[in-house]
Amino acid sequence: MRSLLVLPNQLTVLRLLLIPVIGVALSASFSTHDQLGAGLYAIAATTDTLDGQIARRRRQVTRLGKFLDPLADKLLVITVLAVLVSSSAIPAWVVVVIVAREFLITGLRTIAATQGVVFGSSPWGKSKTLSQNLMIGLLVLQRPYPVLHEAAIAAIVLAVTATVLSGLDYLWRYRHFVI
Repeated sequence: MRSLLVLPNQLTVLRLLLIPVIGVALSASFSTHDQLGAGLYAIAATTDTLDGQIARRRRQVTRLGKFLDPLADKLLVITVLAVLVSSSAIPAWVVVVIVAREFLITGLRTIAATQGVVFGSSPWGKSKTLSQNLMIGLLVLQRPYPVLHEAAIAAIVLAVTATVLSGLDYLWRYRHFVI
């Protein structure tokens, strides 16, 4: 129970609690629902960056945090992408690529963990996260602001590229766990 009380885990729990609120906001039909959803998504994405930094700096890395943080990240992204697919703001194949990469790397991490190896984020993994957050923000905001459509398309290309390259990077670096 004490591990739940540390600030990094509280930020992760906040992110988890924001997920349904973001989903509802993005699915709603009031005049500023997209702006609200984008703002809440930005707050949730920021907690992802903060919780890890705080945990390492304060030496508050916990088993609970190691479990909840990646779970919250994946649930957040998948929830928003599902809403965006349902509103035809993003092609389904993009979501399939992103979700497939997440399952693949989570499986690889699980295999490594059974052998006592934990691997952190790579620069490609951080680029993937940043590009996906940018893509999601632009895709949400292009709905009320169509002038952002071209930037959103460019962000999709960037996010898919970073997602695939980061997945290949992890597979190459940790191939000995699957071969």
